[in-house]
Amino acid sequence: MQMQRYSSAAIVNFQRNFLSRLTATSKMANRVVTNKDCDVFINHRGIDTKRTIATLLYDHLSRLNLKPFLDNKNMKPGDKLFDNIDNAIRNCKVGVTVFSPNYCKSYFCLHELALIMESKKKVIPIFCDIKPSQLRVVNDGNVPAKDLQRFKLAVEEAQSTVGLTFDSLKGNLSDVVTSASDFVIESLIEMENEKQMVKSSRASPITL
Repeated sequence: MQMQRYSSAAIVNFQRNFLSRLTATSKMANRVVTNKDCDVFINHRGIDTKRTIATLLYDHLSRLNLKPFLDNKNMKPGDKLFDNIDNAIRNCKVGVTVFSPNYCKSYFCLHELALIMESKKKVIPIFCDIKPSQLRVVNDGNVPAKDLQRFKLAVEEAQSTVGLTFDSLKGNLSDVVTSASDFVIESLIEMENEKQMVKSSRASPITL
């Protein structure tokens, strides 16, 4: 099972369309992405990947004129943590989940993952220094039963989703960030095409 690949021309054209949309909707030179206008939500474990894949991916997507959401980039002191993150997830188009050795130890990571899955978002997993089969939700007694079940279902769904793998000892960060960005763009192209098809079908006159 592989994702459909688009030509470089299609990707460049998509980026240009996004740029024109941004220019039309905002005259701010340095546009701040809020949780209400997010293309991509980056779900990650900070102690493992914030200074590497997560931030590099955020910067790369931003240079492509997309609107990624990363907690430390888009939130400021005084913001409500769960409210802002939950809203960003609900309003995003694609979720990139960066799994790592300490990922499943975080209630916040698992909560975000569960909400991404429950919201039926397109998910692009990156398995960093961990295999899908190694992901385990541990019941330490501090997680409510209902959340524990949500987390387990979300992890199981992620394990059965085609993603990217990265070995920090052997891999090239630039390569995995570029590949993830390409898949994000391709996913957004597919969504845009589907949206246009729906609009066209609704606009077409009904003939008897």
